[in-house]
Amino acid sequence: MRKVVLAVALTTLSCTAFAAVENYTIDPEHTFPHFAINHLGFSTMHGRFNTTKGKIVMDRTGNTSAVDITIDAASVDTGFKKRDDHLRSPDFLNAAEFPEITYKSSKITFNGPSKATVDGTMTIAGVSKPVKLDVQRINCGIHPMDPKKQKFVCGFDATTKIKRSDFGVKYALPAVGDDMAITLEVEGVRN
Repeated sequence: MRKVVLAVALTTLSCTAFAAVENYTIDPEHTFPHFAINHLGFSTMHGRFNTTKGKIVMDRTGNTSAVDITIDAASVDTGFKKRDDHLRSPDFLNAAEFPEITYKSSKITFNGPSKATVDGTMTIAGVSKPVKLDVQRINCGIHPMDPKKQKFVCGFDATTKIKRSDFGVKYALPAVGDDMAITLEVEGVRN
């Protein structure tokens, strides 16, 4: 009888732990939002943003999961200063007037233990549009470099495609592509 009670208690405990709502703060040093876009029909130009912050709420059994990401538009980096300065200008991101690119979720659907679909709103250059993220990988665990083995981290790899013209960014169309692939590689540290 004691074994049965112990087994039920352990099962309940593990289910409760799995069902718990977990809050994460995005680790800006290990978060890598980047993009790819056609450049003049010749090549694919890649760029990244160097400054990101935000919060993630994980609730795999309920419906209170949430993602709130803020990217510093002026931190755009393609490895070429003249082009980066142009991307910050009103022709593209207009970073002086609209310093933040944001993504806020409205619904998160988990597709098994390591995948999800996120519906939400992306705002670029002051224009907000619905954007769906395909989270292709979620991996969580104790950070292996933490000497105390207490730092719990989750990593997320998400992708989406947008049309920059939907956000009012129309400079150099169609020579510079309209379709932009975006990848968000995010690490969050549990609070």
